[in-house]
Formats: sequence, C-alpha cells, structure tokens
Amino acid sequence: MAGWNADTAAGPVGAGTVTLVEGPSFCISSANGDIHPEHPHGVFHEDTRILSRWNLTVNGQVLEPLTASTQEPYRALFIGRVPRSDGYADSPMIVERLREVGAGIREEITIRNYSSEAADCRVSLTVESDFADLFEVKEARVERHWAQSRRPEGDSLTIRGAWQDVRKAVVVNAGGADVTTEGVTYRVVIPPHGQWSTVLTVVPTTNGAQPASFVRPLSGELSLSDRRRQEWVAKIPKLHIGNRSIERTLRRSYDDLGALRIEDPAHPERIVVAAGAPWFMTLFGRDSLWASEMALPVDPSLALGTLQTLADRQGTVVDPMSEEEPGKILHEVRLGVSGGLALGGKSAYYGSVDATPQFVMAVASVSRWGFAKDTIAALLPHADRALDWIRTYGDKDGDGFVEYKRLNDSGLINQGWKDSWDGINFADGRLAEPPIALCEAQALAYSAFLSRAWMAFDAGDEALAAQLTGEAAQLKKRFNEEFWMPERGYFAIALDGEKRQVDACASNMGQCLWHGIVDEDKVPQVAERLVSPEMFSGWGVRTLASDMGAYNPASYHNGSVWPHDNAIIAAGLMRYGFVDEAQRIATALFEAADHTDGRLPELFCGFSRDQVAEPVPYPTACSPQAWAATTPIMLVTSLMRYDAHISRGGLWMDPALPGSYGDLHITNAPMAGGRITIDIKGSEPSVQGLPEGIAFHRDHRPWLTELIKQAGL
Repeated sequence: MAGWNADTAAGPVGAGTVTLVEGPSFCISSANGDIHPEHPHGVFHEDTRILSRWNLTVNGQVLEPLTASTQEPYRALFIGRVPRSDGYADSPMIVERLREVGAGIREEITIRNYSSEAADCRVSLTVESDFADLFEVKEARVERHWAQSRRPEGDSLTIRGAWQDVRKAVVVNAGGADVTTEGVTYRVVIPPHGQWSTVLTVVPTTNGAQPASFVRPLSGELSLSDRRRQEWVAKIPKLHIGNRSIERTLRRSYDDLGALRIEDPAHPERIVVAAGAPWFMTLFGRDSLWASEMALPVDPSLALGTLQTLADRQGTVVDPMSEEEPGKILHEVRLGVSGGLALGGKSAYYGSVDATPQFVMAVASVSRWGFAKDTIAALLPHADRALDWIRTYGDKDGDGFVEYKRLNDSGLINQGWKDSWDGINFADGRLAEPPIALCEAQALAYSAFLSRAWMAFDAGDEALAAQLTGEAAQLKKRFNEEFWMPERGYFAIALDGEKRQVDACASNMGQCLWHGIVDEDKVPQVAERLVSPEMFSGWGVRTLASDMGAYNPASYHNGSVWPHDNAIIAAGLMRYGFVDEAQRIATALFEAADHTDGRLPELFCGFSRDQVAEPVPYPTACSPQAWAATTPIMLVTSLMRYDAHISRGGLWMDPALPGSYGDLHITNAPMAGGRITIDIKGSEPSVQGLPEGIAFHRDHRPWLTELIKQAGL
C-alpha cells in the first residue's frame, strides 16, 4: 500500500510514538504526549495537520515519560513526571494527560503532588498549527507556508491560515488559562498530596463552525467517539474463545476496524473502511475492498458502503495523469490540499490493476450475504463496466491477461498489492520490466468473471452466465499453462513485458489458491513451497523466498511477512483441503500478535523465528491498518469454513480449529437480517436462531465453480 508518489513506504514515525485514530482524524505524538513539527507528529483531520506543536512543560521542564496506555484506538493516557532541578531522581510531581481524538483532540491534564509541601506550578502548552498536507509531513518536505494570524481571545486561541484561495482555522479552548499568541499558561498552587486538573480542546473550524465532535459532553455523558464505538459493538458479533490470547487479538481487531470506519462525505449514511493509520486514513480501492471482504461475517454493510462509494467514483474518461480509464476502480482518494495538487490535479488516483476485478468479486460477495435485490441491481452496471475494463484497457495487448504499465512518470511503477518500486523481480534479483501481468491479478479476473456469471444465472440470464463462465474457463486454462514452472514446482509471480515468466518464488501464488484458479494437480507443490523453510519464517509466509536474489528480511515487499497476505493464503489452503498448513500459518500469526498486544501490524520483518525469538517490527508499518485488523477474523472464519449464500438459503460451516484454540462461542452474528449464535465444542458446530428460510450445512460453502457445474453452464 503506497501513496501517489510512493515508490517508497511511509515515513517512519519513530520508536515510542503513540498513534490514535478515529474516523478521518488521527494523532501521532511522542511517548510523553508532546507533538513536535520536526518529526512526523501531529493531529490530522481530513489529511491536514491541524496541530503541529503541542508541548507541555511544568516550571519549564519537559515531562519524562513513564507510560502511554491506549485504552481505545482513539484514547490514550500518558503518564509522566516532572524532572527535579536538584539532581534527585525521584520526583513527587506526576502528570497525567488523557487524550481523545475526534475532529481534533480533547485533553484532560491532571497533576498530582505526592509531596508533603505545596507546589507552585507554571503549566504551559506551546501551540502551533502549520496546516501542512499529510504527504508533506510524511515525506518531511513541508514546502507550502501558509500566511498565518494568531488571535488570543478570552480563554481561546484561534490560528488562521491562508494559502492561495484556501482558508483554514483551528481553535484552542483552554478554560482558566492565560492565553497568548504563543500558547496557554496556567499558574496554580497544588496542595500537599493534592491534585489539579484542566481540560483543553483543539478543533478545526469550517466557515467559523466547529465540528460536533468536541462539544463537551455533560458529566456522565458519553463522547461522540464512545457513542460511535458503542453502536459498533452493539451491531457486531460477541466472541468468546478458550484461548484467551486469541480472544484478545480478535477483540482488538473489532476495535481497530471500528476506528478505521470513515463516512463518505457525500453520503454520510455510507460507512467505508479506511486503509490504515497513520498515513492512509482514506479510501483505497484494493485495501478497503479486501478489508471489507474479510470482515463480511462481522459487518457485511462495510463492504456495501465501500462498493457504493467506489462505484460513484468509477472511471469514465481516459486521463493519463490520474490513470483514470472508463470502468476502472480507483486506487486512492485524498481529501486535503494535496488532493488538488496530486496527479492530474484530481483527488482520486487510479493506478491499480487489481481493484477493478476485486470490485466485481466484492459485489458478488455482498449479494451472497443477502442485501436487497434492488441494492445489488444498482451495482451490476458498475460491475459490467469493470469487466469491460478488464477485457480492454486492462488487457492492452489482447493476450487474455490483465497487465499494468504506468501512464506517466510520477505514477506507481508497480500497480498490484506489492506496489513498491522493486516489488516484482526475477529469481536472480533483476527487476521485471512492464507491462507486467501479475499472477494474482489473473486470479482476481477469474473470480470477477465467475462472480458475475453466477449473479447472471441467479437472475435468470443463462446466456450471459454461459458467456462469462467460458471466459473464466479459458483464463484458468491459459493461466495454468503460461504461469506454471514445472521444473521449479511453483507459479511465476508474473509475466514481464516480453511475456517471460518472472521466476521468483513469491507469496502471490498463495493468494491465487483462494480464487480457485490453480489446477488441483499443482496445489500440493504450491502448498509445500509456501510452508518451506525458505518461505515460512515461523511467524508467517514471507513475501519472497529467502533463497531469491532480491530477498531482504527488512524490505517492504521482498522478504517481509504481511498478515493479510497470510490470511488469504491460509483461506486458499483451506479451499483445497490443506488444513495442516493453514492451521500452521494461522497459529503463527496469532502467536506473532501476542508480541504486539494483540494488534497485528501492516507487516513485520521476515527474519526466521529460529534466529530471533519474536517478530521484528518493520519501522514504517501502519498500525492499526485495515487488512491487518481483519486478518484475525479471516483466519478464524477460514478455519471454521464459515460462509453464507442467502439466495441459496444456506449457512455453511465445517470447523477445523486447532485444539489449542479451545471452544468457540459467538453471539449476535449477522445472518440474513437476523442474529445467530454459534458454538464449536471440539470440532462439533451448532447454530441457534437461524432466520426463516436459512438452513445450516456441515460442509464448505459451494464454490462458484461447483454451482456453475451444477447449473450445467
């Protein structure tokens, strides 16, 4: 996952930083709660840094951090102490900063005096706002300097910025403080063994109006973020599993997924999934579709909102700068000033080869989960336009495969999920030259044809179903002929511009299993390769085998371990009956999550577990990140073989959970407009509360290929 000009990964936020996230806002600070403009810190709202400095001192002393505890994804408690000026180590002055992020921040500062003497305190906060664009901060190149005015008025400080014809402002409210143009100061005397507290808010204003997020709740009332979280918790499944650490990881996933939900500004009722914090709190085609696909059993409406929002922005014209083409699904949307400065001066960039077929696949997934027929019908013309893109612009040379080659020099060089500049290479380490046909892009196109074929059959259009089924069958046949390397026993990661097999052993072929494009006779060798010592680090499957020329365990895509990649691979192994291998991958990832408080990061390094006893963090990994947050959900539902097809009146489940996971009890799981309860004891499943017309089958959900065969297409 990368930004428009990102042939490199996101900028490091540094060790000890604390990231809070809530919808389109997030906050990055140092371990003591301070925010420094020279670091990639700040409070960001809709891709703009509304707070670039927020430095707290007591009697001129910077706080020494003791701990930072994240209670919810949007709230943290920083505890520090005021260093003594007389050289003694222990200080009687403890400072707590309880910070909550919404459209801005609310911070409650409490100072506790553990001394037997009263303490005179000058508590100061230095405040700056540079209105920098998120990309400028991320890449440490803040170039636009806004004309600023800073006006103290009573208990508040208003900072206004102007750049060309753009106007922004932020208001700091600090009751009881002396407010100057530099910041706010409190002068207080804290009694022996006493304490002092105050509350500050920092909020952006639009046309003079402040967002509702930080209208102070009355005593005992929930904040907007808490209410939003409560509503989310009420609508998603409640889960208990015998293995407590796995339960913690799954609950963390639910919380993070809840915090990563953002509204489509044009349609507030539509909730979509942002790609990840800190730098990608926006809609991504690929990431948002995968995350919502993986989260279907938890909240199917996320996938629907994501699809509707992407459909509204589906390509209509050919634009080489933004790489827009008719029928194409976007890669990334931006909200801030950079939206107007981005490629082609548009807020959307379309440089993705896989988002378009994935869109069609997700429409079918959503229809399986039982939304109203007219809701799905409204998406079908968009799915058909996406298929037209696959056949035409996606397959520029007419060879039946989908390829990519960027349309301008500032676009992404690689346009699959491994979108770093060096992500696609040969076994000897040489870079592949475009146009590049990725193996998993063909698998997604195969799923897209079959998905639309089944929806056509379901609607009684057998002619269209037969045509699309034929296209899928032809693609599968050619894929297994052109990408398979019998002498290596694995699939090429891609075909290059000369149609040569790019022969690196990479994780991409594992994702192909999930789509069912791999011939049965080739799967045993693929499965064996995926869990070989070269590919499997002990914490998960590496993106690239350790015996390849470009392998580097600390690279972004050439030897690292990506949780979402592993979840898709594990689900693919389950599809073909390779249960032991799938269990091994799932268990390794749950064990990795134990080292990061139950939250899987975007990726971690590929060092072997034999060499290093815990997963090595990748310095710039996003956390929380949407498809990493949904990984534990997909791992468990894959091992449960849990899925639905409402129009066929069925819920399917045939669990193969490892004994070490313990019994599983799930309540409030969404199913066909109702809520069901699931119990798995040993390997025996039972279901209660099934809606009328839905039957439980002890089996895997019939694959689209099986349904199409039954239909005689």
